[in-house]
Amino acid sequence: MGKRVQNEKESTTRAATLRRATLAVLVALALCSACEAVTAQATPDREALLAQARSERAAGHRVEALAHCQDVLARWPNDRHAQLLAIQLLSELGGAARARELAATLSPPLSAAEREKLQADYASHEVRWAKGIPADATKPYADDDNATADIQRIADDSAAPADIRQRAQLDLLVALDQGDRAKEALADYAQLKQQGVQLPSYAENAVADAMLQEHRPREAVALYQDSIRRDPGPYPPGDMDPRIGLASAYLDAGRTRKALAMIDTLAADEPRWLHTPGVRGARQNSRRVDADSNAIQLHQDAGQLADAYTHLAAMCAEAPGNADLRRQLAMAELARGWPRRAAETLKIADTLEDEHDANAELDDVAVRSAVYDYADAQKALDQAQQQAGRSGRVQDAIDAWHRQLGWQFDLTHDNGWGNSPDYGDRDQETQATLASPLIDDHWRVLALARASSAALPEGHVARDRGGLGLQGFMTDLSFYVQALPAADRYVRRTDFEAGFNWAISDQWSWSTDWASAGQDVPLRAQYYGITGKTLSTAVQWRASELTSARLALYRDSFTDGNLRKGWLGDFVQRLHTGPNLTFDGGVEIGGSTNSETNRPYFNPAWDRSYALTGVLQNVLNQYDDRVWNERFDFNFGRYQERNFATGWMASARYGQLFQPHAGLRFGWGVSWHWQPYDGRHESRVVLDVSMHWGE
Repeated sequence: MGKRVQNEKESTTRAATLRRATLAVLVALALCSACEAVTAQATPDREALLAQARSERAAGHRVEALAHCQDVLARWPNDRHAQLLAIQLLSELGGAARARELAATLSPPLSAAEREKLQADYASHEVRWAKGIPADATKPYADDDNATADIQRIADDSAAPADIRQRAQLDLLVALDQGDRAKEALADYAQLKQQGVQLPSYAENAVADAMLQEHRPREAVALYQDSIRRDPGPYPPGDMDPRIGLASAYLDAGRTRKALAMIDTLAADEPRWLHTPGVRGARQNSRRVDADSNAIQLHQDAGQLADAYTHLAAMCAEAPGNADLRRQLAMAELARGWPRRAAETLKIADTLEDEHDANAELDDVAVRSAVYDYADAQKALDQAQQQAGRSGRVQDAIDAWHRQLGWQFDLTHDNGWGNSPDYGDRDQETQATLASPLIDDHWRVLALARASSAALPEGHVARDRGGLGLQGFMTDLSFYVQALPAADRYVRRTDFEAGFNWAISDQWSWSTDWASAGQDVPLRAQYYGITGKTLSTAVQWRASELTSARLALYRDSFTDGNLRKGWLGDFVQRLHTGPNLTFDGGVEIGGSTNSETNRPYFNPAWDRSYALTGVLQNVLNQYDDRVWNERFDFNFGRYQERNFATGWMASARYGQLFQPHAGLRFGWGVSWHWQPYDGRHESRVVLDVSMHWGE
């Protein structure tokens, strides 16, 4: 996830990095030209000027040092010491190519060691230049691979001085990480660690980022911390602030509050605008933009979707031409459940840039797959893989895509105890579903098995079925048909089922399910050979993850002549959102009628209910893809049945969900239900377990 944060911001920072590096070189060259035009005026002697130049260089003031060198060369053009120092300074300032040109004109020529040092400078700067926007967006690694090859030649050159070779090995770590060759970078790091080499801060940052790509956030945290301790900043304009990487590593390692506190402090400490002395107006601080966009991403990953979206919308209004912010806004909209709005935002982003890079293609994959447009999603993923197949984010997306399109397996089991009139003293229900890989971008074949039983006062009853089905997907629509022959001795009737879920818009959806001998028929009715056709339909309005409302209607036609009609409505509102913690409150009301009474199963002439509901969800522990969540549901209200007194009803459930790695989840929970039936309160306790394998 750490590489996710840096990769998604990379295109934003690369352009600024390239502009700043180019500006530094131009300033240096301009100073050189100006100094060459200096006339013979009263100046210090040659040794004093060279001493000043060396002092300025030692203090990190290379532009000033270069000015002193050119002052010497203006009066003593053949001064060897000034020539060498000027070449070194030009190389260090980013003008390595010009430095090599000047070195080629020297007489006598540079020594072999000096040439190696100059070539190492050039290769090191090649890595920095490769951070810029590539000339061809479809080949993002071309410049970095060239730089890596040049550095590798120096590192492998046994004739090169030892210090030059080691420097090349350290620069190679940066080049490999920057070129999304994380495994190679970590292999080289392991060798250097065995040799006892102490990495400089810039190399530690590169290795830490490679570890995030390889899902090793704890080790990344240690490296980032050591790097920042040794070099607390301020950092060069073209370098990513390592505290952004550390905040991302904290989040992946499950230290959410520390991650958010660090990134928020970093954003708050950076001024929004930079003022240059003597220049009117101000320019935007790119470091503040990086910190803000990363802070928004981390808060979004911690579940604070509404705040992230609000801040992103404000940033896009402030910088409407920033395509990367637009794409980040689209992903925030998708996270809030608005895939169509996200698609429109991506279209706007497309008009702001010439070509799609791999990150843009992956955003398209996420939006298209959310509306079941699997064919176009596959095309976008193939394009991303072709452009940047070795990127950590691309590899993670490919793995997730294979899980999503591959085999899916679900298993649920409930065990209940109590004295419910429909379930008896003890009951159990098990359901297993195996779905085939996606066929032709639209279809899955289903194999289903269901087993239900109850210990009624009259005796044991079971409802066992198994069969096959077909699931289909079209844009914004999923549907299914399935047939489940009976395997029990009570009602030998094949259950035919069908249903659909249609996402009409980002806010509205409609679902319907029909069964010829449905699971909704009480098990007590099954004992007496009674079954029935069931039909339910529901319309949901969902403003966002914060607010939703739903109305469901159902109609059950029993084979004993009874017709049951009912409805259930609910409204849910988010009451609190914190890092990895949410609490929703709501209201639920419903009722039903039965055309016949005095049936062997519970069927009041009419009943009504209303209740207050609440759901608390919390992340107990998280480390990369390993997640452990908990959830508490409660329901408390009143129940009214015709010819009986109105009574209180309540239910509560506590459950946990554990994901050891992406694609595999286990759940368990225990619930308690308390409700009056025919005027007498009865209770039931249920233990449930579940498993999901796939995506």
